Amino acid sequence: MRNLVLIGMPGVGKSTIGVVLAKTMGLSFLDTDLMIQKRESRLLHSIISEDGIEGFLKLEEDVLSSIHCSDMVIATGGSAVLSSKAMNHLKELGPVVFLKLDYQSIRKRIRNITTRGIVMGRDQSLLDVFNERMPLYEAYADFTVDCRGLSVEGIVAQIFRQYRHLTQR
Repeated sequence: MRNLVLIGMPGVGKSTIGVVLAKTMGLSFLDTDLMIQKRESRLLHSIISEDGIEGFLKLEEDVLSSIHCSDMVIATGGSAVLSSKAMNHLKELGPVVFLKLDYQSIRKRIRNITTRGIVMGRDQSLLDVFNERMPLYEAYADFTVDCRGLSVEGIVAQIFRQYRHLTQR
């Protein structure tokens, strides 16, 4: 199975980069947030507000754990790393790439925090979410791409280079 799994904070560009990466590598593209929305026939923020954070995280874990595919670039939701079961399954599908970006850049990119469908408690700030998830992204990553100052094409080139290096060992 030749897959690549993208993880990172909301707003880092997993879906955008994933589409271009898939085209570049001759793979298909899978967006797990869209899978969740399609399965539930609801938007992410609606699922979170109606089912609560725990309900959403359970649904996300179920969806991610059920993925069986090959030749795919898989863009996960930013909260995927909150489930060890889901992440361990995804790691079996292929290398996990952490798309890393600093907090200030993430904050600038996320304008629609309430309707975007970000898993965060009422008393949590985006910075709290960032600080909570960063160690998880780093722990699950097979390799990391620092996206600061890079274009989409530059990020894709870095991923492709590191993927080749990883698979040629």
